[in-house]
Amino acid sequence: MTVNAIVFDFDGVLADSEMLHLRVYRELLEPSGVTITTEKYFESYLGSDDEGVFQQVAIDHKLLLGDEEIELLIAEKARRFEALVAAGGVMYPAAAACVRRLAAVWPLGIASGARRGEIELMLDGAGLADAFKFIVAAGETDHGKPAPDPYLRAAELHGAAPGACVAIEDSHAGLESARSAGMRTVAIANTYPRDTLSADAVIGSLDELTADFLRGLGR
Repeated sequence: MTVNAIVFDFDGVLADSEMLHLRVYRELLEPSGVTITTEKYFESYLGSDDEGVFQQVAIDHKLLLGDEEIELLIAEKARRFEALVAAGGVMYPAAAACVRRLAAVWPLGIASGARRGEIELMLDGAGLADAFKFIVAAGETDHGKPAPDPYLRAAELHGAAPGACVAIEDSHAGLESARSAGMRTVAIANTYPRDTLSADAVIGSLDELTADFLRGLGR
């Protein structure tokens, strides 16, 4: 099947923002006596949306966090994170050129565990908001990654069969989500070592993501 559409994950693919997320999680959870190490974040939490992270942290550390407390944490996390990224400069250096060259060939979408406001803020700062047909953000599907829901919704919004879409991902949870939805996958080794990533192709930089490269996945 030929490639008809592209779906990008956001954090760790287009935006170099994962450590900013971890910084804010730490700030919010340390008063409860919880310290999230970088290793633990990458092993257990990265790739989930905010609700999923706080729920899993509560389980891991036996915290009594009800729905209302989690909602308050999510709102405060969004406020602090948006303040950090408002100054710009969060996108990977190769992101803008990559997005523009692929948008000249295919419709592009985003399927992310980040909040819509965070994504839009960073896209606006980079001048890339007009390059994407849609955003599927945290809380906009019944289940987040690693469930297939975000990528199934992305295929629906593209008006394309999942098998005609290529997902660009950096995390294990995201790759599982895209595979389960029936999409072909390209993993970028920004977050995890390339030999740990299970995808149809693995790249080391967005510079490698060209139209010819993606067409090759359809052969």
